[in-house]
Amino acid sequence: MGALPVATVARSSQVPRPGLVAQGFILEGPLSQPKDLLCVWLRRQLAEPARTWFEEQQAKLAGGASERDLYLALGYVPRKLGKDDLALQPGDLDQAAAARPGWDPRGLSVDQAARLVFLLEAGGAGPAFAERFRQLCRTADLGEAVAFYRGLPLYPAPELLESQAGEGTRTNMRAVFEAVAHRSPYPRERFDENRWNHMVLKALFIGSRLAPIQGLDERANASLARMLCDYAHERWAAGRPVTPELWRCVGRHADEAALGDLQRVLATGSSVERQAAALALADRRDPRADALLAGAPELAQAIAAGKLSWDSHAKQL
Repeated sequence: MGALPVATVARSSQVPRPGLVAQGFILEGPLSQPKDLLCVWLRRQLAEPARTWFEEQQAKLAGGASERDLYLALGYVPRKLGKDDLALQPGDLDQAAAARPGWDPRGLSVDQAARLVFLLEAGGAGPAFAERFRQLCRTADLGEAVAFYRGLPLYPAPELLESQAGEGTRTNMRAVFEAVAHRSPYPRERFDENRWNHMVLKALFIGSRLAPIQGLDERANASLARMLCDYAHERWAAGRPVTPELWRCVGRHADEAALGDLQRVLATGSSVERQAAALALADRRDPRADALLAGAPELAQAIAAGKLSWDSHAKQL
């Protein structure tokens, strides 16, 4: 079997720990590292000979393999393991959150998960890891880039990776952008206000959803609200639609002009647009916003009753 530093994998003839059985494998010892979870999820899903190849490559990389060995392993992953979705089971997300708060492995594929294991196994630490990560991202094809950026919450020395993460949010390739921005605590925790604001604005430019961005509400700020209102006016002037999600980042910091924009949407928008305007006004907690929201009593009542929220609104888009 390949090296598994914190949690080892054994055949199911042993007594299993509750909740950690994985189709013929069980976990022994504390499971505290995301890499260990990825290994367990992969091993329970992979059939032979793919499982053996994965274990052999992991063991080789854990033993101090060369740069060439790492690049070869990363390159062969799709051919050897395939690109099926990583099959998560009940309880896996709870384990992921316990191993790394905010980590959301949904949407990973088998090849992406294996590439993350290999990079975490052989990537080193500190500046050496940061440099290796930069070089891999700069030479990666699309599939590799998505995998490497999905790993941002898991890597050592996260403060050294911010510049390259920012490069990922400047791309026009939506899959790469979303690998950084979606379902990841990294931008919320590491991006300064300027980089955060431009990431949110970039999402709108490339047609990416805002709801999967973690920290969207807590990182809202007055500067971003102004930027998004300017963007909305440009879209309106060109006769183009404005995604209702935009107003989620405006409401808490809406000034007089922004309140006027929300009033316009509340009066003339579609059903989902009016819902977004109402939610934004409810977020403002200001007498002026309250007065505007009172003009749409059915929406105000739905918000007060918990029947309308940003989460329920996102499901309509």
